[in-house]
Amino acid sequence: MGYFKQVPNWMYTSRLKSKNSDYDFVEVKNFYRRAKVRSDFFDRFTTFEKYQIIGDERPDNVAKTVYNDPELDWVILTVNNIMNFNTEWPLPQASFEKFLLQKYGTIQGYNQVHHFETEEVKDSRGRVVLPAGIEVDEDYEFTYTDGDTEVLDSDVTIEVTNKDYEIRLQDELRNIYVMKPIFLQTFLNDVDEIMEYPKKTSSYIGSRLKQGGSRPTDY
Repeated sequence: MGYFKQVPNWMYTSRLKSKNSDYDFVEVKNFYRRAKVRSDFFDRFTTFEKYQIIGDERPDNVAKTVYNDPELDWVILTVNNIMNFNTEWPLPQASFEKFLLQKYGTIQGYNQVHHFETEEVKDSRGRVVLPAGIEVDEDYEFTYTDGDTEVLDSDVTIEVTNKDYEIRLQDELRNIYVMKPIFLQTFLNDVDEIMEYPKKTSSYIGSRLKQGGSRPTDY
């Protein structure tokens, strides 16, 4: 992932003694410094556009499609504030099937009913009198007035299986935003600035390296 190239380093204080000093220093990445999108970008509706993840697309696939550079996968994740790829990105089909079995035990288990919900009902004039997708009991009945007639409809529910429910959750994850390419370089310049250490700090070694104690900081 190209993001790791952006993250500055930090001289970590090891508690292991060396021959020459009481402490050794180990150079590691300072993940306390994180890339972020400048707030004024969110005030512009033209900065981002909707994107739907297709099939088993990964962030690098999306970055290749949008920016022609798969190493900008971290930009896709940052824009959508995705911290945990395993839970905040749709699973590949094979992994999804494995997840279903782990969660529900068997194929029969994930094909059991999760809940019942309404189907859309319209009156004789084509007006929606009952929206679809309202979670209800299996024996739910709906009464409405159509003109001068009172109608009792007892066939307004459908069953949603555990698998159907999990597919819907995955589909919600497929709807993301991408930053338009015209704004990309400004964002990358901002990240470069965020990742640089200020010279005024006593721990400063270089713009991408500083010396610290046993815990890094974000400055």
